[in-house]
Amino acid sequence: MLKITSEKQRDSARLRLEGSLTGPWVSELAHEWRNIQSADEVPLVVDLTGVTFVGEDGKELLKRMWRAGARLIATGCCTSHLVEEIMHPRPMCLPSDET
Repeated sequence: MLKITSEKQRDSARLRLEGSLTGPWVSELAHEWRNIQSADEVPLVVDLTGVTFVGEDGKELLKRMWRAGARLIATGCCTSHLVEEIMHPRPMCLPSDET
């Protein structure tokens, strides 16, 4: 289950998430994201401090949101690591050519 609290002000927007970001909840967050965006292009903050689990589908949506300019906030060990991974992805290691 995921609780999404949407707050929009004249100069900012915030989505506060609580619970598990996976499965059908990912499409709910995507829907809220579309609804909170406006022609004003106000900065979006996604508050992940209440998130307990993020599935791969949730991670992909957070990546899209971040690439679109959203600021991701996390305080827990797991969510902080996830945000760091989204913002600073490691290059994939390719096997060395041992011939």
